[in-house]
Amino acid sequence: MDFTDQRLSYEKGVLDQQSVPTSPFELLGAWMTEAIEQKVQEPYAMSLATCGADLKPSVRIVLLREITETGVVFYTNYDSAKGQDISENPNAEVLFFWHELERQIRISGRIAKIDAEKSAAYFQKRPHDSQIGAWVSQPQSGEVANREVMEQTFEQLQAEYADGISVPTPAFWGGYEITVEKIEFWQGRASRMHDRIVYSKDDNNNWQTKRLLP
Repeated sequence: MDFTDQRLSYEKGVLDQQSVPTSPFELLGAWMTEAIEQKVQEPYAMSLATCGADLKPSVRIVLLREITETGVVFYTNYDSAKGQDISENPNAEVLFFWHELERQIRISGRIAKIDAEKSAAYFQKRPHDSQIGAWVSQPQSGEVANREVMEQTFEQLQAEYADGISVPTPAFWGGYEITVEKIEFWQGRASRMHDRIVYSKDDNNNWQTKRLLP
């Protein structure tokens, strides 16, 4: 398949370095709010890139669940392939791409587990069957003989934890926060003259911005 003749001209917005806020979290929140208002489908879906001791990068989609004062939070199985990568290398990056707005956001930083009580509070907010589904993945990314094995385990857990019975939070499941060290905002422009503004900390721990060539 040849896609060399397939292209679009991005012309929906601009990003001016002189008018961006001092804090990248203010711009992140504003862009996320706009994406929600424009009904971008799952604007909080982000590609998470990790790299373990084998030095082989791995990427997958996870869901942003909170923007804090210092970073972004998502939840997953700690025993998963991504969890193994994180235990070996705490550096990670996430990417949001909103085609409808012709925008990208790249966030780089160090990743660590969040407080267990906070993870448990979020787990108990999840739909009942999603809670059960988390218990089926022991471990997530592990090999399974067939789908029937998964479904049988799911049905057994449904019977054990019928509606009205609380599903315990797995010890192997919880949240991670990526503490932001660098964040880039990308706005598509015509003729491939895209706007790219990157925030990073200076020696005094203050945010500075730079414009990058497209």
